[in-house]
Amino acid sequence: MEDNYDVNEEIEKFKWADVVFFQTPLNWMGVSWSFKKYIDEVFSMGMMGEMSDGDGRSKEAPKKNYGLGGKLNGKYMMSVTANAPKEAFNNPEETFFNGISEDELLKPMHLNFKWFGFEPLPTFMAYDVMKNPEIENDFIRFENHLKANF
Repeated sequence: MEDNYDVNEEIEKFKWADVVFFQTPLNWMGVSWSFKKYIDEVFSMGMMGEMSDGDGRSKEAPKKNYGLGGKLNGKYMMSVTANAPKEAFNNPEETFFNGISEDELLKPMHLNFKWFGFEPLPTFMAYDVMKNPEIENDFIRFENHLKANF
């Protein structure tokens, strides 16, 4: 995402793809600034008719169907690395995340892809990658995750 890219070429890739796979670190509870910049540039241009018909609303029903103008039919998979341990999620006793799931934390990214008509595949997350990494186990889990979903 930090390299130069042509926005129109990127839009064509999304239109062509059956599956969009992306790997991102969890960075301050979201994606990195370079990934966000890419999303802002490519998705903003894509919503001008190539990837969606605006925001999905019509003049006849201006209060309905917001976000449902997507023109694409593919799927997407998020692969995320985080320094948080797995036990920090889905547990109301862990007060920082307050019981939310990984996908609830990543809801903005899910909504970005839903906007264009993409359907989610199960998210993969590698946990505790800085303080207690389990690199070999993460690779095995990732391979099994891919086998189960493709």
